[in-house]
Amino acid sequence: DDSLLSPFLHTHSDKKIPWCSSGYYLKQRLTFTFDPLFHAGCYYVQEAASMFLEQVMKQYVQKPVVMLDLCAAPGGKSTHVRSLLPKGSLLVANEIIRSRFRTLDENLIKWGHPDVVITNNDPADFAALTGFFDVILVDAPCSGEGMFRKDTKTMKEWRLGNVELCQRRQQRILSDSWSCLKPDGMLIYSTCTYNTKENEENVQWMQQEFGAETLPVDIAKDWHITGTLTTHTFPVYRFLPYQTEGEGFFLAVLRKPFDRKNHGNEYLFQQKRSKRKTNIPVASKNILSVAKGWLLPHEDYRLSLKETSITVFPKAYENEWSLLEQYLRIVRSGTMVGDMKGKDMIPRHALAMSGLLRRDAFPTEEVDYAQALAYLQKKTIPLNKNFVSGYVLIQYKNVPLGFVKNMGNRVNNLYPSEWRVRSGYLPEEIRTV
Repeated sequence: DDSLLSPFLHTHSDKKIPWCSSGYYLKQRLTFTFDPLFHAGCYYVQEAASMFLEQVMKQYVQKPVVMLDLCAAPGGKSTHVRSLLPKGSLLVANEIIRSRFRTLDENLIKWGHPDVVITNNDPADFAALTGFFDVILVDAPCSGEGMFRKDTKTMKEWRLGNVELCQRRQQRILSDSWSCLKPDGMLIYSTCTYNTKENEENVQWMQQEFGAETLPVDIAKDWHITGTLTTHTFPVYRFLPYQTEGEGFFLAVLRKPFDRKNHGNEYLFQQKRSKRKTNIPVASKNILSVAKGWLLPHEDYRLSLKETSITVFPKAYENEWSLLEQYLRIVRSGTMVGDMKGKDMIPRHALAMSGLLRRDAFPTEEVDYAQALAYLQKKTIPLNKNFVSGYVLIQYKNVPLGFVKNMGNRVNNLYPSEWRVRSGYLPEEIRTV
């Protein structure tokens, strides 16, 4: 809703990011911890240069695809591309480091799109998924030279040996991901570093090793995006702080050539796909009917029950889900709707964040700023209305924040404990959207 964003942008932004239709420059770095709408997933804050992904997606992805964000945490690019993908697309967001994938999961839950699978795997695990993905984003771990201005600590830790180590690791990641890219599929390679070893030399290596083709991206001259820093003639896109507003960034787009060998492997791999099980006991069907009432009517999604958890997932990708489950460690797929507990069903926080939430399925309580922050701190907040016992949806500025359970004599705050705002500080100046 643009009306939510306008007051904030009027105060804290003086211009748009030219290569991103929904991106805005901030005049200064702000603290978003105390903005309830940030926690509600109304916006995400990241480097301006990273938003250049929009131009690649806009030019080359016009139909539904299965896309992999291989090194996805903390989730800035995943949330962005999920917004850019054509309707009917599936995003698989992966992070190998366990401490980081929880942040990725949190950010994608708050973003609220159900057509997402989150995995926790080494890139090598994807090599078995021959020809599975139409588009792959490899925002590779790098030496981080593009962050020197923003974080001086990274400059002090920089070593030449680390550059060479990063290059070898990047080539391993690229090699592992290449096999799971469909013939004629697209791989977007990016780093936040300047040196040519991790950038142009890796692009050249992909050309020589795999026959990768480089693709051009349309850009405007007044964006001041730089090309290669070497004698190579292939198209790459560099964001240098003294020319573009933002930190350092590098991007190249590669296409996998189509050949009979790849096509055959893809076909054989597809033959292995199995149907997702949908046999559900009668007692569980009653619970599922309750969950269905919590969602907006939609023929493209199906509810499923695994142990005590209920999930909604796009029907069109149930076979793909089954295949991913065979090879990968799936952290989450689709939207977690609720959990069975005895005869009761408890709504998940992800349901409150989801675009599939049917708001009139729950009584709602509109809260002010102080109450919203108290809720996010997982404090007990009073309900102003005489609700019957049960689950109540808490809203701030008509945006869902999460659930509480009205017990009659008390109210239980159901906000996820691990996400709570730990500071008890209430800012004098309320910086909210």
